[in-house]
Order: sequence, then structure tokens, then C-alpha cells
Amino acid sequence: MAQRPVILIVGGGYVGLYTALRLQKKLRRGRAEIIVVDPQPHMTYQPFLPEAAAGSVEPRHVVVPLRRTLDQCRVITGAVAGLSHADRTATVTPAEGDSFELRYDVLVMAAGSVARTLPIPGLAEHGIGFKNVGEAIYLRNHVLARLDAASSTDDPQVRRRALTFTFVGGGYAGIEAFAELEDMARYALERYYPRLSPADMRWVLVEATGRILPEVDADMGAWTVQQLQARGMEVKLNTTLDSVSDDGVVRTGDGDEFASDTLVWTAGTKPHPMLAQTDLPLDERGRVRCRATLQVDGLDGAWAAGDLAAVPDVTKDEPGATTAPNAQHAVRQAKRLADNIVAVLDGEQPVEYRHAYAGSVASLGLHKGVAQVYGVKLKGRPAWWMHRAYHVSRVPTLNRKVRVVADWALASVFRREVIALGQLQNPRREFVAAATGGQAPSIPPPSAADRDQSGPRAS
Repeated sequence: MAQRPVILIVGGGYVGLYTALRLQKKLRRGRAEIIVVDPQPHMTYQPFLPEAAAGSVEPRHVVVPLRRTLDQCRVITGAVAGLSHADRTATVTPAEGDSFELRYDVLVMAAGSVARTLPIPGLAEHGIGFKNVGEAIYLRNHVLARLDAASSTDDPQVRRRALTFTFVGGGYAGIEAFAELEDMARYALERYYPRLSPADMRWVLVEATGRILPEVDADMGAWTVQQLQARGMEVKLNTTLDSVSDDGVVRTGDGDEFASDTLVWTAGTKPHPMLAQTDLPLDERGRVRCRATLQVDGLDGAWAAGDLAAVPDVTKDEPGATTAPNAQHAVRQAKRLADNIVAVLDGEQPVEYRHAYAGSVASLGLHKGVAQVYGVKLKGRPAWWMHRAYHVSRVPTLNRKVRVVADWALASVFRREVIALGQLQNPRREFVAAATGGQAPSIPPPSAADRDQSGPRAS
């Protein structure tokens, strides 16, 4: 290994950011060069995306700027297109310019996951995910724009389609986005749209399994379904999304068919596909095979954690059990991973990652939530407070904690902002119209790829 080893961290999400933060704190300046590569110049704290979409938190406050936070690291805005650990080289494609080779001594694979989609007709053309701040902002503006469209027409079919919102996936991400956006839309309708009522809206959640929120006990999932249904929201369990037509007609496995302007896909994730372009050992699910110490199985100088890593769960007696792909494990694994790298550099032995699962918390809208923490079950307002307290304690940096709390304080005093900034969806339309003498071509709304041109977000 070189006198001054190069530590390459692929991904600037939970694992990447927390690992780099701890390494720059524990390694004296000059001990190692730490390089972080990510398509985005920030880390997204995903548990706050539903609140950002609902207007409770400023979107800028749910992202952590990498260059500002990792002031002792070299940050490269780009993607790792391939990697040969045998040669200790990675091929990096920057945001602009030609690809280049990057040599390293120690690898931390933290590229996270991407949305797991299925070959459903029309999904790619009409669906949107919910994994980054761009998608959260887009959905907020889109939902409010649909309320404007419905209020401005007398055509019942146009109104019905505009006010039908479809979500696929009943995990935490799907349920929180589903509930928070409905809560925001209901708030807006009751105050600012006298021609509409909450009863005009149709909110549909499609879940392929027999329950939602698999992270909590079945009774808590059932209670959540009851709360959503009491708000007039539909929860279709044991139901699949079959297709979406070009005119936005959604067909589900239970035979239902309806027009919807909104289709949000939150049905799970899969390891980052760039792993196929590496020589790291993968399991049958495409995850990096790891030891309990977070070292990549069979390789020296290679580490992995988070969504893309198959980390043995030493707290369970089940053979082959691995830790769940969630933020709680990712953050804790990152700290253990950084400590183990420092230990190995100092000639010591790494320590196994061991953590008993604390539980889960979820927001279901303003003052509504569900939580199960260390066996204690909370519902309603207490769970909502638990959700906020837990996540504000976990969001990185004091700067972001203060800004998020300030957002909440202001929202408790003033009315919620429910303005659709439609120009953000298509900012060039008016300029093109002016430049062409009012004969602007029809510019379609941005696709999912357009909203995040840098490719899949590492997390």
C-alpha cells in the first residue's frame, strides 16, 4: 500500500457521507487521501422527502452539500462506470468531460440502490419515483397543478382524471408519500378551492402483498390501513399494477380501470446496476457479498455497506440472515466501517457490525403517524412526534438540524404554503414562445430521466 493511501468512496449517500465524515475526523490530516464520487453534489436525507413534498420542510434543507460537509475530502461529481479491484482502478465519468482512470488503495462501495421496476406497459412513460429531492419537488408541484386544473374546468372527465392519484408500493416510502401528499391536497382544497371538495379526490394505493409497512407488526399495518381508509383513501392489497395506457388509464389486477394523471412508483429498490461492471463478488440478488466486519468477502482493501451489501446479521440465529436495506442500518454500518478502516490502517483487527433493530417510525400527515420502537407501539400524534424527533436527531450536521426545526416552527405559526410553481416543471416554455413569436413547439413535461440527468442516485 502507498505511504499515503487513497481511500475511494463510491457514493455520497448515507454510507458514503457518514463514512467520509468519520474518516476525516479520525484520520489526522495527511494520513490518507479520501475521494468521494457521486453523481450529485449532495446527500439526500430521504426520510424527509415526504415532508418536503408536502411543504412542511424546505426542499433545500433535506439535502446535505458534500463539498461543504466533507471539507477534508476530494469530491468528484460524476459516476463510477466500472471498477477493477484486482488492479485497484476505477473508471470515473464526470458530469462533464471525458472519463478517466482513478487509482486507489482502499475501496468503500456505497453506491446504494435504485428503484426496482417491472416490465409493466406504460410505467416508464407515465410513472415517477420518489427517491430524490427533484422527484419530491416535481410531485408537489404536479399535485397542486392537478388541483388547479380540476378547479378550472367544467369537464367531469378531465376533473376526475386530474383528481385521481395512484401510488404503487406499500412500504414506508410509499405510505409516507401517499399520506403526506393527500394531507397537503386536502388542506389546500378545504381552504383555497371552493369549487372542489375532498370527496372529489380519489387516492389509490396498490400493494402486491397482503399487508403494508412490513417493518412493523401486522396489527400496526392493519391500523394504518384503517386510518387511511377513514380519510377516504383506497388501499388495494394483494393487487398488482397491470398496465397504464397512453391516455393515462390505469388497470390493476383486481379488474379495476380508471384514468389518473398521477402514477407514483415506490415498490421497492434493487442494488445499483453499476455493480455488474465490477469484479466484486455478488450474491443471487446482485448485492456485494460481505463479512460481518463489512469487508468484501475474499478481497483485501475492499469494504461495502448499505442497500447494496449483503451483510450477515449476527444478532439473528437464522442461517444466511442479512441486515435489512434501510437507513438505520446504513448509518450505523458506515460508522463501524470507518472505524474498521482506521483499525486496519493501524495494524489492528476489524470488529463485526452488530446492531439490534430499534424499530420504525412513519408520518401519515400533519399530527398523524405510526411508530414501533424497541417494542413500544405508538399511534397518532405521539407517533408523529416520535417520527420528527428521531429523524431530526439523525439528519447530518447541526446546520441541517436547525434549518429543519426552524421550518417546522414557522409551519406551526403560519399557514402551509400550497403554491404550485408550474414553471419549474418546464422552465423554457415561455422563453421559447417569446423567441419564436408565440409559435412555441409543444414541450412535453420532463421525464424521470430528464429530472435527474446524472443517472441513478447513490444512496
